[in-house]
Amino acid sequence: MRFVIITGLSGAGKSQAIRCMEDLGFYCVDNMPPALIPKFAEICFQSQGKIEKVALVIDIRGGDLFNELFNGLDSLTEAGYMYEILFLEASDEVLIKRYKESRRKHPLASEGRIVEAIEAERKLLQDVRNRADHIIDTSNLLARQLKEQLTSIFVEGKQFEGIIITVLSFGFKYGIPLDSDLVFDVRFLPNPYYINSLKDHTGQDEDVRNYVLKWPQANEFLKKLEDLVEFLIPNYIEEGKSQLVISIGCTGGKHRSVTIAEALYKYLIEKNHRAIIHHRDIEKDNRGGQ
Repeated sequence: MRFVIITGLSGAGKSQAIRCMEDLGFYCVDNMPPALIPKFAEICFQSQGKIEKVALVIDIRGGDLFNELFNGLDSLTEAGYMYEILFLEASDEVLIKRYKESRRKHPLASEGRIVEAIEAERKLLQDVRNRADHIIDTSNLLARQLKEQLTSIFVEGKQFEGIIITVLSFGFKYGIPLDSDLVFDVRFLPNPYYINSLKDHTGQDEDVRNYVLKWPQANEFLKKLEDLVEFLIPNYIEEGKSQLVISIGCTGGKHRSVTIAEALYKYLIEKNHRAIIHHRDIEKDNRGGQ
């Protein structure tokens, strides 16, 4: 039997995850009191094959009841029942944005600010995060991408490295992305913006891509960037980092940065890393050069 406990930060996507798990054939229960876990597990494991996949969402909505989680997990271990913990998280900025958009109240924000509630929740959940078998950072994941991650883990049985890499192109004239972990400046490369036939196209177009990558310095930079990223990934994983944002910038975020970002993303996928790509400024106007 596959017995999965879903937990994590409020606003990180647990509701979306439980819907995905239900689509994957799991028997799902949302917001179960932790004290009931052992008895519920006993019923499921003794169902003689009628229930083969179970997913429970357990989080701080239960208030003081959540404190019984570790007792419940210890009871499962003592009874010989195997289980997995899926922990969902996201950056503070993303969580705040989601709460503001939904206008929902954070479970720990009785009278205080959301940011203080998020900080308190992170502290409360640190121990369970440390015991998690799977950690997914949903900061830059679409609902479709989250489902793909869950399908890979719980259906296809793939084992992923514990980090999601976001390759992000941007324009320096619009500001450096605040969530960047690594920032690379490719404004040293010849600029397609000054080629009339390329000016109105983007780095996703073949002609622009061919122009940017025809220069030896572009290919040498890519090779050095790939080597650096390959060196850093296992070290970040060892330090417990679950999300890495690699930002690549040019003047306007439309030509050079997009081309290099696409090339790095392709390389990461070919190397079986968990990667996402996003072009922040590609649709913005092209005044002032790209």
